Amino acid sequence: MPAPLDHDFVRAVARAADRQAVPLAARPEEEPAGSTHRALARRVKTLVAAYRSPHSALHGGSRAVAATMTHLRALRAAQTATGLFAGGDNLQSPPDSAFTVNDVCDAHLLAAGAGPELSDATAALAEIAHAATGSLLTGGVHTPNHRWELCAALARLHRSFPDGRLLDRVADWLAEGVDIDAEGLYSERSANYAAHVSNPSLLLLSDVLGRADLLDAVERNLTTTLDLIRPDGTVETVHSRRQDQHHPFPLAPYLPHYRLLAIRTGRGDFGRAARLAAAGGIDDPGLLAETLLTPDLCRALPAPAPRTLPRHRYLTTARLAAHASATAHTVVYGGSDVPGHRRIRSGLACNPTFLRLFAGDAVLDAVRLSRAFFDMGPFRAAETHRLADTRYRLTETLTTGYYQPLPPSRRRDDGAYRMADEGRFSAAMAFPDRPRDEVSHTTGVEVDLREDGADLRIDIGGPRVPWALELTFRPGGVPRGAVPMGEGRWCLTTGPVTYRAGDDEIRVEAGVEAGEPLAGPDRGDVLRYDPGQDHTVVGGTDATTGNRLYIGGYGPHTLTVALRARRAAPAP
Repeated sequence: MPAPLDHDFVRAVARAADRQAVPLAARPEEEPAGSTHRALARRVKTLVAAYRSPHSALHGGSRAVAATMTHLRALRAAQTATGLFAGGDNLQSPPDSAFTVNDVCDAHLLAAGAGPELSDATAALAEIAHAATGSLLTGGVHTPNHRWELCAALARLHRSFPDGRLLDRVADWLAEGVDIDAEGLYSERSANYAAHVSNPSLLLLSDVLGRADLLDAVERNLTTTLDLIRPDGTVETVHSRRQDQHHPFPLAPYLPHYRLLAIRTGRGDFGRAARLAAAGGIDDPGLLAETLLTPDLCRALPAPAPRTLPRHRYLTTARLAAHASATAHTVVYGGSDVPGHRRIRSGLACNPTFLRLFAGDAVLDAVRLSRAFFDMGPFRAAETHRLADTRYRLTETLTTGYYQPLPPSRRRDDGAYRMADEGRFSAAMAFPDRPRDEVSHTTGVEVDLREDGADLRIDIGGPRVPWALELTFRPGGVPRGAVPMGEGRWCLTTGPVTYRAGDDEIRVEAGVEAGEPLAGPDRGDVLRYDPGQDHTVVGGTDATTGNRLYIGGYGPHTLTVALRARRAAPAP
């Protein structure tokens, strides 16, 4: 017997849709100037869903129909002769247009079953969909997740307007294999694209094609994501290869996926995640259409599974460890793509943060290690080794050099040598043809995760260069025991520092095992974060913001850092 309806959820979803749709319906003839084609399609879908839903204030209302037609005219005007849409950074992009067509097809399915009142809307939606079909059928992509968004659009088009060519094209893309690894992470390792693109697209494809393997991929990703949910209700993104690697990502967009699979499988851990995703309220206006198209979403969730603590997970493919206890939630990360590719690039995991620590209201958002070695940037581990269940060693060796004269056979009378990149910079020097005197710098960070925090042992080898360990705390707390340096910066010299927020705190204590004494607050040239020339050459930075505590000096050094969390109330 199916689970009963969750009436509170259904009403909350309708309210979220009405918050967007009701103002639009109040001005049904107002042209939506400045809206992107994707925003227009989302609004159309929400307006049609509100018209169809008995829980919406717009149910069966003529003003919702009028507003729908106004938006459809604007959407059709944004469609070019190719059937793709104008606007945005990617000109007439098949995948960007696929996002819009997915919403168009969902709206068409809802409108087609609504009766004669939406017949004009149904026809307009069909016209838009037909115009885009040819270009989506032959179009290409430029990111991994785009394949599944495009496939979802083709499958939706087939659902409403059956055409075997559409399924053949979907089969071509799916024959490449879904880019999910053994740990349940998609190749882009992005919470944003998992929640907004890959998971919903694969769920749709599983439903239309009857492919259980695609549903299994989504379940695997959601299972792994459980261990990446942070105490503040966001999902860890430090390991992402996309834009979200530098920003927190909320759990809320995962709500329909956790909810649907919890209801269909009975998994209490997914039910717990679905409740957490909705804990801050439901704000997504698009959820109403999803509930109408997938009625299972409206069923009551299974009982939540209790949270087991302590809990530890190491993702070998991303080289990321997450350790959760009643006192602290700690993340260790050593999976940057930069050491392997030797560049900062969109699509690579570039974040130099290697540790985070959550202790209730006291949050250590980022620990980074900056070195002034030939301006080659902060520490990003090239290798990560698991030494024990909760102990890890992250290592990196940077190597550059000074170049000798060219051998006689490689010299040119005109001095016109080919441009070459030597890893740090480019010049017309024919670097590969020259002997090189190498200079190396090594960094090793050993992390021992504890129930109340972490112990770090940092080994800095190589020539005598300045280094700085930067600990960035989330605003809202007060550092005690540190020397202020101005502009939200403090320095740890000898004694411990406590960062207190509300009734929670994180204590930092450092000790030098080998090397010179630590730098004092008068050494602002040392106690700073240097993003490296890949950023500074174009006037950019990836520096953090917040309350920054610095520990630094001139290497070589062996340093120990103890991080201890104390909470007024343990985590539930």
